[in-house]
Amino acid sequence: MSTIFTKIINKEIPATIVYEDDQVLAFNDIEPQAPIHILIIPKKQIATLNDLQIEDAALVGQLFLTAKLLAKQMGFDEAGYRTVFNCNADGGQAVYHIHLHVLAGRKLSWPPG
Repeated sequence: MSTIFTKIINKEIPATIVYEDDQVLAFNDIEPQAPIHILIIPKKQIATLNDLQIEDAALVGQLFLTAKLLAKQMGFDEAGYRTVFNCNADGGQAVYHIHLHVLAGRKLSWPPG
């Protein structure tokens, strides 16, 4: 199943890409919920967290390592940031290709909503 994220990976639609390697792609969210709002996606299509398999463990770890790398490179690592996965409709997932939200640039409240 092709999603908007698949089209971004395939460069069929534009995105402001902030990081890319052979496994993951990171780009600015088009509807940011914080001054910095980056989405980090695996290039492998996985619809939801419920669809993860044991062999995906390293790939999911790579998403978090990419978040750490971007936080350091962009200078918000020390101030702090939030990482979030949404799963299915009630969890707020709108695109069925797992994606790690990285939010920073302001004090984030809790609970998030």
